[in-house]
Formats: sequence, structure tokens, C-alpha cells
Amino acid sequence: MVLLTEIGFVMKQIIAPMTMLVVFGSGFLHAAETLDTVLAAENKDRGVTQVSVGKIDDMAYLRRVSVDLIGRIPTIAEVDEYLAWPQAKRRELLVDKLVASDRFADRWTVFFADLLRLRSNVTGGSALIAYVHQAIQNDLPYNQLASRLIATNGKAGRVPEVGFILGDNADPLAMASVTSQVFLGVRIGCAQCHDHPFDKWTRKDFYSVAAYFGKTRRYESNFTRAVYTSEGKQTTVLWPPEDEADPADRQALTPSFPFTMMDKKAKPAFIVRYEALLQERAAKKAASKGKGPSLDALLADADKKVTRATRGDVDLGQDEARKEINKINIKDSLYRPSEYREQLAALITSPRNRYFSEAFVNRVWKELVGRGFVEPVDDFRADNPASHPRTLGLLADNFVASGFSFRQLVRTIIQTDAYQLKQVPRDVTELVQEELEAAFLATPMRRMYSESLYDSIVTAGHLFDVKYTAGQNERVIEQEIRVLLGGEDKNQPVAQAIIDGAGEGDAAEMKKMKTAGTATRAGYKLEEAIELDFAALLKPDDEVKIDRMQVKTAEELEAERMAMERVVSRPGMKYETKIVKRTIDDNPRFSSSLRMASPAPIGHFVRVFGQTSRNDLGEARNQTPSMRQALMMLNGRLTHEASRVGDLEPIHKYLAGKQPRLDQAVKFAYREILTREPSADEMANAMDILQGAKTATDGMADLRWVLLNSNEFRFLP
Repeated sequence: MVLLTEIGFVMKQIIAPMTMLVVFGSGFLHAAETLDTVLAAENKDRGVTQVSVGKIDDMAYLRRVSVDLIGRIPTIAEVDEYLAWPQAKRRELLVDKLVASDRFADRWTVFFADLLRLRSNVTGGSALIAYVHQAIQNDLPYNQLASRLIATNGKAGRVPEVGFILGDNADPLAMASVTSQVFLGVRIGCAQCHDHPFDKWTRKDFYSVAAYFGKTRRYESNFTRAVYTSEGKQTTVLWPPEDEADPADRQALTPSFPFTMMDKKAKPAFIVRYEALLQERAAKKAASKGKGPSLDALLADADKKVTRATRGDVDLGQDEARKEINKINIKDSLYRPSEYREQLAALITSPRNRYFSEAFVNRVWKELVGRGFVEPVDDFRADNPASHPRTLGLLADNFVASGFSFRQLVRTIIQTDAYQLKQVPRDVTELVQEELEAAFLATPMRRMYSESLYDSIVTAGHLFDVKYTAGQNERVIEQEIRVLLGGEDKNQPVAQAIIDGAGEGDAAEMKKMKTAGTATRAGYKLEEAIELDFAALLKPDDEVKIDRMQVKTAEELEAERMAMERVVSRPGMKYETKIVKRTIDDNPRFSSSLRMASPAPIGHFVRVFGQTSRNDLGEARNQTPSMRQALMMLNGRLTHEASRVGDLEPIHKYLAGKQPRLDQAVKFAYREILTREPSADEMANAMDILQGAKTATDGMADLRWVLLNSNEFRFLP
């Protein structure tokens, strides 16, 4: 029956491709059920005798899906909304809501940032992160995103896609390794110095891929220091390599694509569906173009602008001239397109390239289910076959047929039985556990991403907004200051207090301290996020201004620091160091780590919990627990502030007043932090904590601290 079902499914694809387009556009449950059916058939063929451990309950599903899709645990309001939905429909309704959420793009930008090694600290890095975020928001087809990253030339920041190749300084050998491993799941870089020791790739195969990047150059303007890429006339990739031949014997290498492609004459069902979808999109695009201005009208308007900008009897003025100059398209001359890289992009992202589609769906499957069909996910080779090749192939086929829609792929995986399974029971042996997880009959234990853990703590502690009314959380701090005693003017009164150690960036910080009354000093905070304004990064100012907004050199930064010190510590003045006490209104507020400049500095919360530097190709997040992680959770400011109860929090009403309702407060805390109800024993222990504390709010702070430090909070159900 399983095989008949699968054959019938394929026949429907062939007979009625347009109908199946509609099914897979909205019927994600049907696609998920088909995947589960094929997966079960493959397990049977493999001789798997174990049975599934069963699905998680509704509350666990809510928590798991919320963390996976929007990068944080659900709020109490979201829990109540979910429980109010009809039980038979609530899981499907939840997925619909979360996939449409603004945070969906935020959370999955982190996934793509790891995959593509996006870094804010390299040229064009922040703009590229913002561009990828926008692509996820708009559900830009993955093949189009990959193609643009591989083939685009232009100026960093102005053309965000070019940040991908600039991440490796447009080095042809590095880009050969990156593109094959990231987009195809093939480690051809192992053949850079010798033939691949475990696979079929030769050293010439590697160099033939590198040759696609051989004419690309990284340029930097001497005037503005603007960085851009363009194409040179000669390739830098020669064969044989310099360690194998004399320089005179080396010749320019013509690019070639060593990866096997599906036969062009073949018309499998998923290709039929994909081509039908492209035709439908093209028809819609053509229809929409008919409503706009004609080409002749656009050309006439352009002629008028060119005439006005070039005639000699009119003084345009500086601002208007700048606008006119910025409208001139110089990309075709300065940022010459790469014919070789456009060819490579077309080959890599072709629907007939099984490496491309299978490598990507394998990554997303592992991200959501906890284990890939191929492990490691970027090591596809003949002697490392997929555990369930038919299921992987079907998932890849559906991905291509959907037009490479990332959102549809996620929705399909989320609604499979394989995603919704429980973890293995604790009394099961390691051997049985491995067999269950390898057959996708149980879900592996997964700790939250470091960014998701951070945002979940902020969510549980109501730290995305202030949680105290003004004056409710004042405290006294001690601060070392230098007081100006006087100068040449003997009648000058005692001057302002100056923070010791002021340097670059402290001027704004001191101003903030004076106006907001905060105790924050300049410098880096281990648990604070520096948010990127994605919209602003994709809306650069005019070309002339942007060219001068480049990263400053170390010498310029040092000059600015010295200049500030001359302002703050004026020559000829005398100072006295004193310790003073100040009363501040301590009302902390945290930003989302999903939009922070990344990778975070070493020592930041998200780095301690696994975020990588994104420098090394194929570097995976380290999920191994450490003492530093434990100390940051036990003693860190983030956990401390999340534990404390503010008077603006909903839970406060159960703890304050003449008749506090402590039992309701405990239930509220468990729902809010662990997304479930407390057991009878947990309720009794929690009541002991609350009743034994000095105040009910102090007791609740202790209870919340315990819950936040539990394994149940950090790991997905």
C-alpha cells in the first residue's frame, strides 16, 4: 500500500501539474503526510523494527514551534490564544501565524547567517545581513538568492549581495570551496592541494571551479575608500598549479563544472510543476507591466533628464547635480558583470542540479528535526549516502516544484510526524536511542540556539519593555569621578564631574547618563545587544555621502580619541579623583539578539552559548555545556533582571495587595517560563519558596531564577 500510495502521488503530479501546484501552495499537511509515508516505507525497507515514541502534546508543540519559527518561547497571551483555538486546528493555525510573523525573518536570518558566514565586521557585511533578512521576509526564491550572491558585482553597501564574495576578499580558491560546500554540500576544497582523499574530485576539478572566479577583482577607491568588485581581462587561475610546473608552462584555465546534472531531456514530475509555475509567474508579470508607462515614454523621459543635466547654459546647483549624477548607471562600466560567475550561478541553482536542492533541504530538515539525512550536512559523497534517500529526494522535489520557496519548505517539515515526535524515554539504552533517532522515530535532544535562549529569557522576564514604574526601582551606586578644581581663571567655579577613563564613544554615553540617569558606562556589555537597523541599511543615502561613510582606520579612531581627551581633560586644569554616590532609577530594557550585529564579540552571551565567529568554512555551533555558561545563567545580569518581578508585569497582581493569590502566581510563572502547568509536587515546592521569602515578590524572583536555570527551560521539549 505504501508503494501504491507513492506511485499514485507521482502519477497525479505528472497528469495534473497545475492542480498539484495549488495543493502544494496551501496543502502543506498533504505534503507532510506524503513525506511521512515514504519515510515509513524506507524504514521498513531498512529493517527497522522500532516504533515511534509518539507525538508531543499541544503545549510542548507550541513551545517547540515558537522557538523554531520565531526564536523565542511563547508569551502568556500567545498561550491563552493558542488554547482558545479548536484543538483539531490549533497546530495548523499556529504555524500559519508564526510563519507570517515579523520575527520569522529575524529568526531565520540567524540560520542563513551561519550558513553563508555573514559577518557585520567585514566590508558590506551588515548590508548583506539586512538583504538576506529582506529576502526571507519577501520569500525570495532560494535559487534566486543564491544566484545573486554568487554572480553579483558592485559596490559594498550599495549592492548588498556583493558582500558575499567580499567576505572572502574575492579570492578564487576560497570562493571555489565556499560555493561548493555552502550551496552543494560538497567539500571540494579538500582537493585544493591534492586529489580528494575520500571522494572522486581531482585537483583539476577544484581549479576548474575556482576559474569561474578567476577574473573577479576586489577594488578600493583611493579617494573614498569605497570597496567594490568588477571583472578583469585576465584570469588569475592557471594550470598546472605553481607547485607542479614552471611559471612559463602555466596557462589560463577555462572554467568547467565537474558536478553531475540531471539529463536535460528528462521531464520528471517536479520539473513539469516547476516550469508550469514559472510560466504562471511570467504571465502575471507581463500582465502587470501592461499597466505601467510604456517603454517609449520611459525613454523620452530619460532623454529629457540627460539633456537637462548636460546642457552648458544652466547652472544646476550642487544638490541637484548630485541627484543627477547618482541617477547615471555606471554599473555596466565600473562594475562589469561576470560572465563566468553568471554561468556558475545558473549551473549551481538549476532545478536539474540535485546537489543544490538536496543539500539545502537537508540543512533545513536538520535545523528543525535535529538530524540530517546526510551527516555532516555539508559532506555529500558516494561513500556517505543519505539514510533515507527517497524521503530526501521527495522533499527536494517538492522544494523545487514550489519555486524554491523557503517558507513552504519550513511549513512542510514542521507539519510532518517526524518533527512532532517526543524524545526517547530516559530509561532507554543508548543503542536503542541511536536507532530511534536515526530512523526519525524520536526527536534528538536540542538546546535552544544561543539567540533563542537570550530572547526567551528576555521574554520570560518582560525585558523587551520596562517593567517598573518610575521611581519604583531606585538604587544607590558608587562611582569614581574626576572633579575639575580650577584653571587660569581663578574666579571659575568648580566644573562638571568627568568620568574617569573617558575615551572614544564616551561623549554620547556621558550625555545619555546625564539625561537618562542611567549607570551605564561606555564600553561593551556581555549581555546587551547592538541592534542593526535593517531598513536603514538597505536605504543608503546618496552616492557621494555613502562613499565617505566607510569604516574608519585605526589611526583615525586614535586621533578622535586623543581629540576627545583634549576636550575632556583640558591642558592646564587640575583634577581631584573622588568616589561619589548617585541614586539612579534602574529600569533595564533589552533588545532582541536576533537583530544584533553579528557575530557578537567574544564573551558575549550568544557567543558563550555557541554562536561561532563565522570565519571558518563549515564551522558548526558548539552545543557542549560549559562552566562559563552555567555561571552566566546563575550569576549573569540577564537572568537576574528577568527573575525580578516588576510592578508593571501581569504576575504582580497575584503577589501584591491585601489578598495575594500565590497559587495563581505559581501557575502563571510555569506557563510563562516553561509553557506548561506545574505538577502537584512542583506547586507544593513553589509555595514553600514564596511563603518562606521576606516578600511574595522576592519569593517569586527566587522561583523564576530556579525555572530559568533548569534544563527544561534551555532545551526544547
